[in-house]
Amino acid sequence: MEDPENDEKQPQTLNLEAGDYWWCTCGSSEALPFCDGSHKGTGLGPLKFTLEKGKSIIFDGQHRKSPSFSDSSPSQP
Repeated sequence: MEDPENDEKQPQTLNLEAGDYWWCTCGSSEALPFCDGSHKGTGLGPLKFTLEKGKSIIFDGQHRKSPSFSDSSPSQP
């Protein structure tokens, strides 16, 4: 398995709807942080994650073999 590219991209916050998403693990996608198929031939593949409800997510911009994001939704008391 190859190591992911690490372009030191800036963090980004995205408002996502509920559903399935494919997170780019290789760092080569033109649609970062999501997969666009650019991983072909790298030995890496996308990682699926599912949101049960829409929320704001912070992607830290680093590419690893596991997701690097956090929920930026307001905390519930």
